[in-house]
Amino acid sequence: MAETFEININEHSRVPKYKQIVDSILNGIDGGEIQIGEKIPSINELSESCFLSRDTVEKAYKELRKRQIIESVKGKGYYISRVNKNDIINIFFLINKPSTYKMMIYNYFVNAIGTKGNVEMYIYHCDETLFINSLKKNLGGFDYYVIMPHFRDEQSKHTSSTREVLDMIEKIPKNKLLMLDNTKPNISGEYGSIYQDFEHDIYNALKEGLDKIKKYEKIILVYPDRSIHPYPFRIVRGFEKFCKDFKLDYEILDEIYPDMELQKDIFITIRERDLVNLVKQIRQNNMKLGEDIGIISYNETPLKELLGITVITTDFKAMGESAAYMILKNKKESVNNVFKFIQRDSL
Repeated sequence: MAETFEININEHSRVPKYKQIVDSILNGIDGGEIQIGEKIPSINELSESCFLSRDTVEKAYKELRKRQIIESVKGKGYYISRVNKNDIINIFFLINKPSTYKMMIYNYFVNAIGTKGNVEMYIYHCDETLFINSLKKNLGGFDYYVIMPHFRDEQSKHTSSTREVLDMIEKIPKNKLLMLDNTKPNISGEYGSIYQDFEHDIYNALKEGLDKIKKYEKIILVYPDRSIHPYPFRIVRGFEKFCKDFKLDYEILDEIYPDMELQKDIFITIRERDLVNLVKQIRQNNMKLGEDIGIISYNETPLKELLGITVITTDFKAMGESAAYMILKNKKESVNNVFKFIQRDSL
């Protein structure tokens, strides 16, 4: 390692020490203090010089190896990964909204790409014009185009595409196109896609929790009919089919209203604010979550896990990492992403 470079450990910081090691090495690379292909200290050497436990350094190196920042050479030690800048893949990543779960997909994707790619993210907020203009400005400038197609129509309802959107997508070479989250089968040519099957996914996930769901008087889907970032109506179709097939009393609401007449029902919420409003009213009415009333929330987030909220969710980690794998291996497959029912205390 260059003599001018040092690992900076702040003993008074609340940032974990392994993360400080990772950040020091990344900053050293970005600042030119550490060169590609340069040898770095062994785990024991760094442990001794920085007065850190071996486990701490080992955890940092494991993270760096996972992100393909460093590599180990048997019998020689650790080196900054040798990546020829001419071989770096430039990736255009276009998402419809900066939600927690969309950002999870993006972060898992970037981490899996590692040093082999340069990823630039753009957001179009479900707006057709922003989507088309973003692609127009960047067409031909990237090796791959990763796109999540979700739009709102004139009534602020969800649509997967318009004629203009499809015409724009058709201009992308299909060997450079990867569709994520939502897919449109009538795009010509062979291209990669990792998608949610919204109608069948919710049906099959709810089926896993059927025994618990039957204990409630009514199942209620809170589906925002109109929104700046609308949700696919196929969710509603899958929900209705599930309820009819299993002869369940059901209702669909636009939102969680103030001062609702809460009974022994189970709610499926999609938006975060509906989940928050519902939990507030349950507490105000001194009802017990999971017994007096049930909640299933759509899409996993760390906060829902912490609060013990049952979820039905696609696997965001699998989607992001699978997308990176398809690009790195130049695959052109169509994959229905993993969708899960995760039961917690709210059901």
